[in-house]
Amino acid sequence: MHDLRPVTALGGQTPQVDRFENLTILENDSLALASVSARMGHEKTCHAKLKKLLDAVPEAGRAVLHDPEMGFWMGPDQWMIGAPRDGHELLADTLTDSFGDAASITEQSGAWVCFDITGPAMPDLCERLCAVPIRRMVAGDAQRTMIHQLGCFVIRRADDDQIRILGPRASAGSLHHALITAVASVA
Repeated sequence: MHDLRPVTALGGQTPQVDRFENLTILENDSLALASVSARMGHEKTCHAKLKKLLDAVPEAGRAVLHDPEMGFWMGPDQWMIGAPRDGHELLADTLTDSFGDAASITEQSGAWVCFDITGPAMPDLCERLCAVPIRRMVAGDAQRTMIHQLGCFVIRRADDDQIRILGPRASAGSLHHALITAVASVA
């Protein structure tokens, strides 16, 4: 039998934490993710199921920061749902059972890397990374943008000094390098 051990997107046994004077960058490896796409002719049913799950249907450019689940709009009738991996390891299966024929559910946990960035210098860092209007964004705003030539999502969290960045897991090292490089310009 093989001795297999899971590794984080950056290749470690534990998530990477980078602490600076005014910022902390945390590789958040504790999210379960699944995409939800409404099937043609079942949009109303899909919306009703999302509303039951999150208390609201995330609109364009928005996230619903519900506890423990959260969701954000990815495109017309498409959303990403996230929840703590502990207790939600089978999130895609659970959503498939719940949504039935109303939506196509796809497991996404292994496809994305998540970085939580916290600290008073977060807006300065974000401005150097991408073109989202971070100083006008409020809790629950979610935008797709390019960071270091990678398609990413930036979600403004409930705390004024925190954002969550989701990027392609296969490019986790490149995205992390971009974050660390940008920190040097705001220090």
